[in-house]
Amino acid sequence: MNSEFYPDVVEAGGLAAALEQWAAGLDIPLVIVPGPKEIADSVGIATTVAGRQPLTVFPRTDTRGFQIIGRSGEVDIVKGETAELQEVVETGAAWAAGTPVPRMREELPFLLFDRLAEAHERGPGAAVAAQWELLRQEAAGRPAFPEFGRLVEAAYAQPRLRRLFPFTSHSTVAFSSCTGRPYRDEIAIAPRPGGSPYLVLRHSNTGMIGEAATVEDAVALALEHLPDSVGPAVAGFTGRPD
Repeated sequence: MNSEFYPDVVEAGGLAAALEQWAAGLDIPLVIVPGPKEIADSVGIATTVAGRQPLTVFPRTDTRGFQIIGRSGEVDIVKGETAELQEVVETGAAWAAGTPVPRMREELPFLLFDRLAEAHERGPGAAVAAQWELLRQEAAGRPAFPEFGRLVEAAYAQPRLRRLFPFTSHSTVAFSSCTGRPYRDEIAIAPRPGGSPYLVLRHSNTGMIGEAATVEDAVALALEHLPDSVGPAVAGFTGRPD
């Protein structure tokens, strides 16, 4: 670790020791655990809250700054950066205690999160609903591409598609059976500008199934090829069988 940027951390004997010292001085219980192996000099701050993973903390290398990532259900739901060890400790304590993300943001304004991230922690159903709302807003904001908007609304009107997590790739709308990246897309529909046929795909960019002249026919074709076993989207990433 660069002693120029982190003299206090080096003097304490490392990031874990420095955080433990600060926590003791503030009389805040904090359990430090190893951080992800792929992130150099990282540590974790443990939590017993179901779904939440240890808060990851690691130092920047180009300047002083402790980067923070909180994950729940395999999704990053809160991120931030601060130069102050005290703020890292306060964030870790709030995360460990299960403090709701919006309240964490109020108390620690350097943290970043969005509505979708917060919805992920409330469960896959909330994440799916929030994602659909964002997608419909996006479609409404693209009047020059009405085919995209028609597709979004036609898909949303179908209960079997509405319970999946929608995402886009170059205007193709795909439907995932899990809410975390990498998504497990079960079916996809690509709108074509200018009244061209809609394309129905097995995945977001591959596996041509067929074409349909109208959005209604495209959605119907997609539903025909959506496996009956695909239920409501689940949290995180489920993987794909061979």
